[in-house]
Amino acid sequence: MKKNFVRASIFVLAASMSLSSCVVSKKKYDDLMARKNALEVDKASLEKDKMTLEEQKASLEEQKAQLEQERAELERQKAEYQASLQQALKEGKTLGENLNMSKSQIDKLNADLKAREQKLAELQRILDEKERAVRELRSRVSNALLGFNDKDLTVQVRNGKVYVSLAEQLLFNSGSTKVDPKGVDALKKLAQVLKEQQDVNVVVEGHTDDVPIARGTVGMQDNWDLSVLRATEITRIITDAGVSPERVTPSGRSLYVPLDKAKTKEARQKNRRTEIILTPKLDELFQILESA
Repeated sequence: MKKNFVRASIFVLAASMSLSSCVVSKKKYDDLMARKNALEVDKASLEKDKMTLEEQKASLEEQKAQLEQERAELERQKAEYQASLQQALKEGKTLGENLNMSKSQIDKLNADLKAREQKLAELQRILDEKERAVRELRSRVSNALLGFNDKDLTVQVRNGKVYVSLAEQLLFNSGSTKVDPKGVDALKKLAQVLKEQQDVNVVVEGHTDDVPIARGTVGMQDNWDLSVLRATEITRIITDAGVSPERVTPSGRSLYVPLDKAKTKEARQKNRRTEIILTPKLDELFQILESA
């Protein structure tokens, strides 16, 4: 499953400017990189704690709820189509009784009803295929990213889409837009899956906490800039790894879509994340709905 990945670009910060408290110095960055292997060995020995199990359980329950919601919506659509068919049949009988409809007119009505039934069956087939495609996509992505800590990376299904949520500590140093090597590895593994899934659109969403960036941060005015620049950097990595740029949309949500609205350190850490949203293309489904 692993493949060779493209070496990530390294930004050179201007040496003449003072680094803010949010940007890690080059010396500290080098020190962190030197400790990387030792930290990964330590990480491998850590056990899943109770909070991780509860998060996994909550994730599974959320997926189940989303599937039930989609199934309920499908049933609602089926009920509408069936009600429409019954109404049409009723109208056809009434017209036949009141207007003494000719056989050709009745045949036409029956043909129309049959066409509607076929369209309903086709809609059901496509919705089933879409649901199956989303499940398969989640499975492929989860398998590709199996080696990463659940606190750093989660894969969920919400609203008929696959959400890959990557914590800040996996991708970026505080206030930085440069992806760490471990994050690059995760993104390239994800890109290998997406290269094989041509019928999937990709949205990269950057999210920050509610703490303003330090004044004077190079190239950024606020958290809007930070979230957008991070999303753009991730987009470059996965497109350089072979994902078609036409399928990828980078976007920044700043601090306005938090997972946890609390003002605690833990809540803010949870909110600093990047979400990669994978959506199967539904062109065939939209064509049927437009012609209904």
